[in-house]
Amino acid sequence: MNSDHLPRPATFVRAPRLAAELGTDVVWVSEAFQETGSFKFRAAWNVVRSVPNELLITVSSGNFGQALARAAALAGKRAIVAMPAQAARIKIEAVRGCGAEVVLVDTVHSSRAEKLAELAAAHPEAYVASPYDDPLVIAGNASLGREIAAAEPALDAVVVPVGGGGLAAGVLLGLREAGAASAVWGAEPLLANDAARSLRSGRIERNATEPSTLADGARTPSLGRHNWEILRSGLAGIVEIPEDAIREAVKGLFALANLKAEPTGALATAALAVEPSRFRGLRVACVVSGGNVDPELYAALIS
Repeated sequence: MNSDHLPRPATFVRAPRLAAELGTDVVWVSEAFQETGSFKFRAAWNVVRSVPNELLITVSSGNFGQALARAAALAGKRAIVAMPAQAARIKIEAVRGCGAEVVLVDTVHSSRAEKLAELAAAHPEAYVASPYDDPLVIAGNASLGREIAAAEPALDAVVVPVGGGGLAAGVLLGLREAGAASAVWGAEPLLANDAARSLRSGRIERNATEPSTLADGARTPSLGRHNWEILRSGLAGIVEIPEDAIREAVKGLFALANLKAEPTGALATAALAVEPSRFRGLRVACVVSGGNVDPELYAALIS
């Protein structure tokens, strides 16, 4: 593989049947065809190529861990990834398959942050990469915003899944760097609505425990500090998505757009169904952030 051509461009998809059902002029921007199957590779590749460290450490429910493992392998470096023991088995095996050492964390008794701090202390020579709260991560994700800004015709709104905020902050940054004035909306699970609460209160709010949402990429404790500084004034708002709407969005993307999306990747599409009046009459881009989903879960969601 020629790493000079990474990351891969996003795939822009028109799906007239799904757009008609949603009542919106919409284009889907899929990162499911990205290296390692999600947008996370953009961030991971930017981290790996930007730091001199030969060892990189992170904590991840799957997608960033897999991306960092692959990026490190392509660059001839090593990665250690702390993952929740409850993470999808397919994601754990995918991270290992990309060459990383996986350390499983029982999140009932120990937090991801505690395990990450423990690993960092044991490996002082390593670069510790947050999956979302890192300027290099945000800068890597900004490349997607610049690609969206180049879309024709110009977009009125871009809807982005929100977990820790690294993708939303990056897309916002990339759009503004490219001179695009599109409004940027977040889409967040109602069960993990710390970002929405943060916008309402004006300060970073935290989830007391790891949220049990189907959208495992959004099971973050809070927004990152670096992301908050971009999102607090840049986001038009956040649509909070019930679990049933996440399921329906995964199914709709499969049935009417021929797009495979993991639950987190379907959040932006669900936002159009949950609050249609916000987007009716606009030209909208929905970011499908990834397609890495356990086969059994996916079969149940689309059946």
